[in-house]
Amino acid sequence: WETCWFKVELSIPVAWAGREVHFVWESEGEGMVWRDAQPVQGLTKEGEKTSYILTRSLKESEPHSLTLYVELACNGLFGAGKGSMIAPPDPDRRVTLSKAELVVFNRDVYELLVDLEILLDMAQLLGEENQRSFQALYTANEMVNVCDVMDPSTFPAARDLAAAIFSQRNGESQHTIHAVGHCHIDSAWLWPYEETIRKCARSWVTVVHLMEHNPELTFACSQLGLIPVLWQAQQFEWVRSWYPGLYARIQDFVAKGQFIPVGGTWVEMDGNLPSGESMVRQFLQGQRFFQEQFGRICSEFWLPDTFGYSAQLPQLMHGCGIRRFLTQKLSWNLVNSFPHHTFFWEGIDGSQVLTHFPPGDSYGMHGRVEEMLKTVKNNKDKGRVNHSAFLFGFGDGGGGPTQKMLDSMKRMSDTDGLPRVQMSTPDQLFSVLEKESSQLCTWVGELFLELHNGTYTTQAQIKKGNRECERILHDVEVLSTLAVAQDRAFQYPASQLQRLWRLLLLNQFHDVLPGSCIQLVVEDALEYYAEIRRAGAELQEEAVQSLCRDLLQPEARSTQSTLVLNTLPWERSEVISRPGPDGTEALALVTVPSMGYALVQEPFVPPQPVAVRKQEDGSVTMENGVIAVCLDTMGHLTSLRLLDSGRSSVPDGCYANQFALFDDVPLYWDAWDVMDYHLQTRKPVTTLLKPLEVTLAGGLRGSVRFSLQVGKSSTLTQEIILDAACPYLRFLTQVKWKEAHKFLKVEFPVQVRSTNATYEIQFGHLQRPTHWNTSWDWARFEVWAHKWLDLSEHGFGVALLNDCKYGASAHRNILSLSL
Repeated sequence: WETCWFKVELSIPVAWAGREVHFVWESEGEGMVWRDAQPVQGLTKEGEKTSYILTRSLKESEPHSLTLYVELACNGLFGAGKGSMIAPPDPDRRVTLSKAELVVFNRDVYELLVDLEILLDMAQLLGEENQRSFQALYTANEMVNVCDVMDPSTFPAARDLAAAIFSQRNGESQHTIHAVGHCHIDSAWLWPYEETIRKCARSWVTVVHLMEHNPELTFACSQLGLIPVLWQAQQFEWVRSWYPGLYARIQDFVAKGQFIPVGGTWVEMDGNLPSGESMVRQFLQGQRFFQEQFGRICSEFWLPDTFGYSAQLPQLMHGCGIRRFLTQKLSWNLVNSFPHHTFFWEGIDGSQVLTHFPPGDSYGMHGRVEEMLKTVKNNKDKGRVNHSAFLFGFGDGGGGPTQKMLDSMKRMSDTDGLPRVQMSTPDQLFSVLEKESSQLCTWVGELFLELHNGTYTTQAQIKKGNRECERILHDVEVLSTLAVAQDRAFQYPASQLQRLWRLLLLNQFHDVLPGSCIQLVVEDALEYYAEIRRAGAELQEEAVQSLCRDLLQPEARSTQSTLVLNTLPWERSEVISRPGPDGTEALALVTVPSMGYALVQEPFVPPQPVAVRKQEDGSVTMENGVIAVCLDTMGHLTSLRLLDSGRSSVPDGCYANQFALFDDVPLYWDAWDVMDYHLQTRKPVTTLLKPLEVTLAGGLRGSVRFSLQVGKSSTLTQEIILDAACPYLRFLTQVKWKEAHKFLKVEFPVQVRSTNATYEIQFGHLQRPTHWNTSWDWARFEVWAHKWLDLSEHGFGVALLNDCKYGASAHRNILSLSL
């Protein structure tokens, strides 16, 4: 990830007067040309950008001698993987500079080649039944006959032949393709956050340079420029801070309507795992940034590369002023082909957004004939609407559009036999789709990606950090708000909270929170979580000190007491642990009102204490007057009874709290995927290291502990806790994980029959089938949930809660949590 700087001194021969002169640079690493202390051109061999145009026609008044600087990175467009793109980076990777030349560029030959490429594609791809394929073939053949490569004076006649074909127009009914320049840059993936800053600059300076020479590309009566589409406010903020000159140029093109910020979120976040409040903050921070910097908010939500889309998103979009949505990721489905490209997507509250999937199934098109034809052929709603998006430009690692893509599409703007192609904007596309939307279908519920199910579980520490930091920031805001309401002198920590929220939102990028990134990114993410925990604890302490100042004065408390705060909006009764008079931990049962506090003084004796009994066979029973449980020596839950109903939750002969290990060898995307066939490799964890033992004998709390060996080298220790008056059993699980290509889950078979299980999502819940009747059902063999999943029938149910996990499943009567 190092960068090297080259000083390049150029002297252009006087004899090249009137010629187009390029500085050519080819290297395995990405580069940036700097001139007069400003970035002027990104260089990426994989992105077909290997030259910087010094002059389009050398004039005597132009400088013939100049100095450039080239910043060369020791990584390519897709990082520095050892042996394969998604392998860990190679620390010993060497980057070679293979070419640095000053050359004359023959524009006439280039234009001739572009003509021929399109004609040959038409000849090959339009098919024998289409007369246009033969017309293209014979025209290309005639061009070869007319053109003498040694005589440039023959080139115009050859180009005239091509122009005659390209100028033959389409009929009015022809499908219209809205071409939108595009540069997808992952904020972190196979490279760290810091490298993304340079990627943004390389890509965007190239786009701005293209705009300066393609200001008005007129197609189908539209007068529009090249439109690069960029989603992420965070990336704009990076460029604003690190490349102010480039940022000023971008702002100029935003004002002209060419450089269009879309998306409306801080980063292109994961579409499943962030909480509802986090998703609101993504929109809040993103829309606020766009409003402040560019004077407008985004009306389209673009999230083309995220691993599924929560059923709550349409409602959140509505609340943020957005009614339009674009993605293409569901084209990656492994099992079922999604039935639409343009449709209304309806969320759990009935909110609808007009949704478009570019039918070419990509956000990195190259402006080729083949891609145009695929866009029309693939479009599953072309009988209902007559317009499609076409996103062109190198992506993922940046790069963006090229001049050749633009020149190719100019020739296809309105050519008989090909779809009509026009430079467009997101607003133009969606506006015309809205006018044609009367016959569109509606999809209700989540847009579930049938792939990358492993991202709900990969990198456990990142998942835990996200959930904990979401909770910390919630608590800080609740307590700080109450403190302001009580004492106007209290300074609400708005700027500190914004900084911490932005760190959290950054880590929710769709390759960081899912865990599909390199180790260097994971280390950065964990540092950000540590900072949120540290600073959040300080802000929380300041708010509590202000809010409860009188209660915390020593004279206000005649006896030893503990202040307990409840930051949730319902009354809670729980057993807490607090420092005792002799310095040891003491337990207390407390009841605290909604968004309130209680002072705990004398230990409260519950009406029914927890009873813990060890049986002769080593099993243990625990009971608290609400539920009764029985555990065997392996820690299995053999019985869980709700005492009021007398009904048992665990079927006879079954074990709940059963750990199981599965092989995890996906087809390719290792950190992303777990395949359905992993279910055939289930092995119950049966090696006991320490049998069940009682650790707390009852009263306010009863608990037991045991240890298991998992796989070849890993260990698992679990403490099972039952508190007084508590309607649930707690499992504190610690795993020292040393396995490779294995997947650990814990299973709870329950005595409940239902065809649907319920899962918590953002600000709501969702039902999914517990059977595999159809391919749409069994494709969801591994799903995501937030803090709980529930299987209920009339009058009775069992819920499985967690504080840091997202992967889950409910098949038949077995609730499973992926660890």
